[in-house]
Amino acid sequence: MENRLGFANYTGNLVTSRLGDLCERIMRKNSENQSDLPLTISSIDGLVDQRDYFNKVVAAKDMSGYYLLKRGEFAYNKSYSVGYDYGTIKRLNKYDEGCLSTLYICFAIKSNAIDSNYLECFFDSLVWYKDMANVCTEGARNHGLLNVDIEEFFNIKVVYPADIEEQKKTAKILNNLDEKIKAEKTNVEKLKALKSSMLTKMFPKEGESVPELRFKGFTDPWEQRRLGDLMKKGGSGGTPTSSNSDYYNGSIPFLSITDITNSNGFIYDTDKHITEAGLNASSAWIVPKEAISLAMYASVGKVAILKENIATSQAFYNMIFEDNIIRDYIFQFLKKMEINSEWLPLISTGTQANLNAEKVKNLMINIPKEKKEMKQLSECLFNLDNLITLHQRKYEKLLDVKKAFLEKMIGGDN
Repeated sequence: MENRLGFANYTGNLVTSRLGDLCERIMRKNSENQSDLPLTISSIDGLVDQRDYFNKVVAAKDMSGYYLLKRGEFAYNKSYSVGYDYGTIKRLNKYDEGCLSTLYICFAIKSNAIDSNYLECFFDSLVWYKDMANVCTEGARNHGLLNVDIEEFFNIKVVYPADIEEQKKTAKILNNLDEKIKAEKTNVEKLKALKSSMLTKMFPKEGESVPELRFKGFTDPWEQRRLGDLMKKGGSGGTPTSSNSDYYNGSIPFLSITDITNSNGFIYDTDKHITEAGLNASSAWIVPKEAISLAMYASVGKVAILKENIATSQAFYNMIFEDNIIRDYIFQFLKKMEINSEWLPLISTGTQANLNAEKVKNLMINIPKEKKEMKQLSECLFNLDNLITLHQRKYEKLLDVKKAFLEKMIGGDN
């Protein structure tokens, strides 16, 4: 095999071994209640305290029948979740020991051929899913758990460099990447929390006429205005019939709930595009760019500013304003409502939760007397949005780097 990622002196072949040749099953019981720490496996956070993860204990009061897992040992969670179709394998890193339900498969390294840090990275790569697809019984899923034959589980293949030093170097690089990923994720979470706090403090609370946090030089009380009166135009469109797939093979951007849910507040293009025929058949409205689009179904209350002319259906209420100062202010006000779940009292329940256009138009909005104050408030919040987007992109780029590295180093071509 060629040098992997330019590592000098590491040109040896990758080795493939059975998991059972490298590790042994752990069935040690917490028979004397040595540990009172109930563990669970999170696909993202690894082996963690149930009390922190669920905000309660879901384990039995008497955990003497549970497995006793020690630091450095591994456990397989047969529960599947989004992105983790064949469950998760994690190593106990945070605690010296803890208790796990016997539903988990626990194991420890028994061979000197494999480095523990490397093996942890291998399981994070999900390369072993190729074998798990054959291990799991077809269609057999009980109460959210995969039906996994334990003997077959230990037959899954582990791919690793023969040189233990290369394993350690690979793991070190991946662990350094994980630290950077964790730091960026923390930055995003902190900035989002700050944005949420500012949205709450920069608009007046119910029954009040001034906000808790305000720019200098402004003292006038705010006014309450009906949202429909602040708009130049508002409305929705129709949806092309799903029976005619040709309607969706065009070049006209057509907004979907997924687009608005995944946006960072601005939409430049859409996943779906319709034809002129589809547009005419549905009476979908081509909303001019710079309008605000509000989700009326599914992700109720999600908002985004359209940065291109985009066709929308009745799933959205679209708002056009006289100028961008008012639009930007309204956008941030609606973001406050979304984040604080203020739409809930206005949502109609039935087959599908939805907002009513009349309720949206009749919504009372607190607005400053001066446009200058509107502008400063919006610019402050948009600057924070840009900072969140910057760190989110850094976070996603680091995830892509890690994925590419895992594919090159661990996925290999053996």
